[in-house]
Amino acid sequence: MLIFPSLSHGLVLFAVFSLENDDLQELVNEAYGSNAAFFDTAERYGSHIKTAIGLGYGETERLTRKLLAQAKEVKGERPVAPCVASKFTPLPWRRTAQSVVDACEQSRLNLGVDQIDLYQIHMPDIVKPFRFLGQDEVYDEIYWDGLAECYLRGMVKNVGVCNYGPTLAAKCQEALARRGVPLASNQIAYSLLGRHNGAQETVDKCNELGIKVLAYYPFAMGLLTGKYSPNMANAAVLGQSSDSSLLQFQKTELEKRDLERYAKGDGIVVPEGGISPLLETMTTIAESRGKTVAQVALNYVISKGAIPIPGCRTISQLKDNLGAMGWRLSETEIAMLELQADKLGFGFDGAGFKRTSEKFVGYGIEKWRLD
Repeated sequence: MLIFPSLSHGLVLFAVFSLENDDLQELVNEAYGSNAAFFDTAERYGSHIKTAIGLGYGETERLTRKLLAQAKEVKGERPVAPCVASKFTPLPWRRTAQSVVDACEQSRLNLGVDQIDLYQIHMPDIVKPFRFLGQDEVYDEIYWDGLAECYLRGMVKNVGVCNYGPTLAAKCQEALARRGVPLASNQIAYSLLGRHNGAQETVDKCNELGIKVLAYYPFAMGLLTGKYSPNMANAAVLGQSSDSSLLQFQKTELEKRDLERYAKGDGIVVPEGGISPLLETMTTIAESRGKTVAQVALNYVISKGAIPIPGCRTISQLKDNLGAMGWRLSETEIAMLELQADKLGFGFDGAGFKRTSEKFVGYGIEKWRLD
């Protein structure tokens, strides 16, 4: 059962990660007035190194509060209010259910809301800086108890998880159900190029269990818009969106190098020609439907039963994202896209230090598996 009112359109308009700029308020105003806006942030999102090491949490939550308050003044009350989501970060010193409740309360204050629409666990309990000392006990089930407490105390309207595979998501749902709490969502990396390493199995299992999948990187960080493909000179017309947040910093040189390797091919992991055959098929489908390549990429995710989080930095990107709604790819078109994607022989795992199954957590990189 879909229990997010503004997600009934099947699209999350954007996430909020970093600091404001001159155009951000105008963009938020436009999204706020669309009746389809979902703002996905987290306590650990921020622009400073201190947030990466567990300090200074709440920066973008407070920014979200400010932006939405100003948007409401401009646009007034909306028939469908925007949903606001945030996330709890598992950390070594957070070992009780109360730690989830305390973090949720702080996020609620940061966001300036009586209830958070969706409160999620950011990742499995993988942050183990003292693993080399044998301290590797996991606290996932304790965090689930904390989620249940937040829900039962009325602090949140819905609870969810992120980066859980089918087995862990099912276990979490069972644990929450014992306390009468539904698991609403699971946020994972998923796209036409990112169906491997357990992603497709996770989507299928969550659909079976009635857990909504929120898909980040639905454009594979811009690859599926043609942005990094030299033979798509009209990429701005074909698809203007990217996998940016409202205010994502410019991609690093390392990220650009990896994305260009995917796009053009390196002859080793990625065949010569890169993803050109797939983009050609996407272009053919887009032109036949009067859509953009970016809209085809988003609609593929929607058609597979997931809800994409595409991100946007401009109003034109916002409008392009909205064009992915209200229609569905046919089964034949889906089969064509998957055939071309599978022929490439590789899957998208992220670029630079932004990976689909790992995070920088201050002392280093931690990884997980969707299993």
